Amino acid sequence: MPISESKSEIQEAAFAPRVRSNLSAAIVVLCGALARLWTASGTFLNPDEALHFRLANQLSLAEAYRASLTASHPPLLTFILYFWRHMGTSELWLRMPSVLAGAAFCWLFYKWLAGTAGALVGFIGLLMVAFLPPIVTLGAEIRQYSLLLAFLAGAVFFLDLAFAKASTPDMWGCSFCLYFAMLSHYSAFLFAAALGIYALFRILREFPPARLVANWALGQVGGIALGVFLYKTHISKLGVGQSRTALEGWMSEFFLRRSYFDPAQDHYVTFLIGHTFGVFQYFFGQLAVGLVMGIFFAAGVTLLLRTETSDDRHSEQRLGVFLLLGFAVACGASLAHVYPYGGTRHMAFLIIPAIAGVSVAIAWLARDKWPRGIGITLLILLVSIAFGKERPPRMDRADQSRAQMASAIDFIQRNVGHGDLIFTDYQSDLILGHYLCRQHPISFEVAQPAFEQFACAGHRVISRDFKGWIFHADNFPGEWQRFLKAYKPATGETIWIVQMGWEVDLPEDLRARYTQLRNLEFESFGNNIKIFKLTVGQPMPLSFTTVE
Repeated sequence: MPISESKSEIQEAAFAPRVRSNLSAAIVVLCGALARLWTASGTFLNPDEALHFRLANQLSLAEAYRASLTASHPPLLTFILYFWRHMGTSELWLRMPSVLAGAAFCWLFYKWLAGTAGALVGFIGLLMVAFLPPIVTLGAEIRQYSLLLAFLAGAVFFLDLAFAKASTPDMWGCSFCLYFAMLSHYSAFLFAAALGIYALFRILREFPPARLVANWALGQVGGIALGVFLYKTHISKLGVGQSRTALEGWMSEFFLRRSYFDPAQDHYVTFLIGHTFGVFQYFFGQLAVGLVMGIFFAAGVTLLLRTETSDDRHSEQRLGVFLLLGFAVACGASLAHVYPYGGTRHMAFLIIPAIAGVSVAIAWLARDKWPRGIGITLLILLVSIAFGKERPPRMDRADQSRAQMASAIDFIQRNVGHGDLIFTDYQSDLILGHYLCRQHPISFEVAQPAFEQFACAGHRVISRDFKGWIFHADNFPGEWQRFLKAYKPATGETIWIVQMGWEVDLPEDLRARYTQLRNLEFESFGNNIKIFKLTVGQPMPLSFTTVE
């Protein structure tokens, strides 16, 4: 047999498994995209989604940018939605950028992990990121996380490719992916720090060409400049109250308080261990599975760091270093009160190292046998899907049905007189404004302090500002008095209270708690839309809060 034919056959034999693996991965990515597409369809926007759209739904790009500065995220999603809305404003269409970015993340994550840890490890990781319910949900909402994950996966993929090929274009691909990730979500700063340390580790160990190092350093300078710009123009203005840092002020004084280390209540070792397992419990959507997967991650990293016999020993060890760095930086940021740490979506950037480490452990447990490895992975997915529980705040799909919202808006149009006021909490204002105004930009009127107000479809809506996020039985008497004091409606005037969003139980709780409202009637459209009316001057419970 000719030597050329022998080489050709060898190359073909090596190429065929890679083609089959990529084809199988592409099918999984497509199925994962369909899962996200189904999740994104048929439901009305939740309060956070409605807020993101409201910021982008402005008359000019400059106004959209100014509006984005009032939120707690960088402006990239606002810019995308600003242009995207011109092609449609249905819920599914507005969620499509997240769906598409989620599919891109799955593919880039697979290509990176398969390239650095082997095809089986990459395929196991792909199955998890494609079908784990919490990750699917993140990829089906109008949020920044799909964009964040896609750009972060691109950054680590291009970085490893740049070192492997000594490629300057790939190094710049890494830098630009990081820039876009930083413009998507501020947690990208933490990932960028971990990736920078990882790159420096490889530079000091592998001595790549000087031109590659120079381009990496130049990319780091660009990232620092972008970070300084975002800090000066936005992050520094987010702090409130007596918080130590701007981001803690934004987060901990309204929510996620327990995700920050408190030396008065926590021991740093138990805090970090407990919250690390919380991260895995969130990603896998099930407490017991998350606990086991946290152990798997530790085992996977240990296996990588202790590898001695593999021809790719250095490759596996540096992967272990990278996986540890992501968690180390996140833990350090939490101890420094820079960023929360625990089982919440704000840890989404850790999906990349977390799932990679777990995948390594599963492949080792399967002894690198594809059927066994895939079988173990599918079993984990089955348990997570069958027994997992979405963490609050949440809405059941039936309650969040688009038909429920259509019925509620129809009820308002038929029953709420044009002279009647509608009073809402802030989360309800976000959703109500989106649907009552038929996705048109909202022109806000001059409002009393601590309130917002606008008019749509012949109805005037007054809501609390963001500090009055949700009405409940404890705070509503005080909020009612605050409203009466600010707007002074006439005695006998009808005021409609509309609640839409998470944890909407106000009318039931008012009836159960206060004798004055024992006979309160209300309309319910599923468990997450409630509408009732009050009359100015009717007997009301005393306030538990002080009206300023």
